[in-house]
Amino acid sequence: MLIDARPPTAEVYTRHHNRPTVTSPTANGSYNRAMPYRILFITAEYAPLAKTGGLADVSTALTRYLYRGGHDVRVFMPYYRQVAAAGLALWPVEFLQDLEMTVGEHRYRYRVLTGAAPGADLQLYFIDCPELYDRPGIYGETADEARRFLLLTRAALECAQRMAFAPHILHCNDWHAAFGPLLLKTSYAWDQLFAATRSVLTIHNVAYQGVFGAEHADELGLDDASWLLHQQDLAEGRVNSLLHGILYADLVTTVSPGYAREICTPEYGAGLDSFLRARGERVVGILNGVDYEEWDPSTDRYLPVRFSPDDLTGKTAVRRALSARVGIAIPDGVALIGMISRLVGQKGIDLIIPVLPEFLRRGDCALVVLGTGEARYEDFFAGLALEFPGQVAFHRGYSEELAHWIEAGADMFLMPSQYEPCGLNQMYSLRYGTAPIVRRTGGLADSVVHYSRDDGTGTGVVFDHYEVASLRWALDYAIRLYREPAQWARLVANAMRQDYSWTQQGACYLEQYARLVGPS
Repeated sequence: MLIDARPPTAEVYTRHHNRPTVTSPTANGSYNRAMPYRILFITAEYAPLAKTGGLADVSTALTRYLYRGGHDVRVFMPYYRQVAAAGLALWPVEFLQDLEMTVGEHRYRYRVLTGAAPGADLQLYFIDCPELYDRPGIYGETADEARRFLLLTRAALECAQRMAFAPHILHCNDWHAAFGPLLLKTSYAWDQLFAATRSVLTIHNVAYQGVFGAEHADELGLDDASWLLHQQDLAEGRVNSLLHGILYADLVTTVSPGYAREICTPEYGAGLDSFLRARGERVVGILNGVDYEEWDPSTDRYLPVRFSPDDLTGKTAVRRALSARVGIAIPDGVALIGMISRLVGQKGIDLIIPVLPEFLRRGDCALVVLGTGEARYEDFFAGLALEFPGQVAFHRGYSEELAHWIEAGADMFLMPSQYEPCGLNQMYSLRYGTAPIVRRTGGLADSVVHYSRDDGTGTGVVFDHYEVASLRWALDYAIRLYREPAQWARLVANAMRQDYSWTQQGACYLEQYARLVGPS
């Protein structure tokens, strides 16, 4: 990190926050008036600075889309140790230094740094509180985990006050910022700056709820408004961050229409389905978009050879380069399957364990896996690599470059999730002509269409039931298609024509903002 001690000048704020506005298309193709929205955006992750999953990618792509549309977006996130190591040019915000916040019985000092997001002009604001954020990882199991993100949420609101920034929208992401809507209606309701502010909570995965002991309830500082907390939970000794966002946000969005329907059911709602159903039309699913500036084989900066739908010779070259890089040999006619995943139960690994070795023993496929997660799943893939040397490669951890190589060089992408709020890798795979093999759930069902050899329509292989036999069928179907060059070429062409850009999906967020506060 490079910190410039000079405070941001009036010129900097004018350039980044008073830019000429442009009109932004809505989902139906009409255009809003040219007054921008002011958006206070709170997130725990932002790619590539701090990332464990889709939250980072969406935070980055959505805020860039909004900024480029002329909207005034202030993104607040923690100044983690890994952000400090990223080498960004940052400077202290002069009037946001040596600030103090009391959280329950704890007192913290923090300051705010700002700088341009990597590869963009959008300014990011970092809450620098070493006591809470100067740690090896983004998340932890420490006793102050609740306070880490409560301070982030409150600090973003209080910085807005000091900036005299009156947001039209307070956009909170996941449990980390889910108390924002409640705080807006209580602790900060006195400030007319927020009189017209409406709150949006985006749920990226309902399984992660931020549940803490009831003793943390006092740290919210609600005082006379503490009755607004969920009383049954308190009586049972807990406080659930995400639940309170669902209860008090003006709008709850999630990351695909299919997942919005699923989380309103007991099977997928992780105990919050009844609260989500009670919000009715205030729960909306918007499929995540893809940042095609980062994920496009014709421009991908990570690839040794680029390619396009009109010329796939580069894909063959990348396939060979990937095989050499990871140390596997792939005879002609043998499909290379790729996986990039958190290795957790949600991702369908329990289906893979009994099925994939069968196909490997028959020589039907080769496999390259990039991921980290539960030890038992890491051990399984490490064991496969030992059992099938030259046929299976497992890279424990994450590499952005290798992820791009796998998306480009694999023939198929395996993603048999038990549930999947949205998923991005299947949409990356479509762009790279790497046929996704997915289960019909959440965003996978919204973005991949099962290929029919009868009429040549479809973009991947989709199976319905979370069962070993269903995955076995899907893999067999995909491999048989791969052995029919004309069918496979048609599938690849269909996949690469899909458009899940933020130009399409970001407009849906603007439509929802307009629903809350009127057209921009």
